[in-house]
Amino acid sequence: MPSNYFTSIEEREKIFCTELVKYGVEYEEAVIAAKIIASGQGDEFLSPSEIKIVEDACKKWSEQNQRLKRLKAIVNQI
Repeated sequence: MPSNYFTSIEEREKIFCTELVKYGVEYEEAVIAAKIIASGQGDEFLSPSEIKIVEDACKKWSEQNQRLKRLKAIVNQI
């Protein structure tokens, strides 16, 4: 579904950073990862350290997101 509004890079950075921090990524790492993700650059334009930061942050986010989903499912069964 096409979007009818424009989201600036700065707004996307804030959204990504908020989500990463919300799920346990340290703030400094979340800021860096959010900037990289929001930029939309492909891996071929990133340094190995930038790729690692994004991978680590996204892995942490994913693990915590899955944990929260499992907890919600358990609570809903009670």
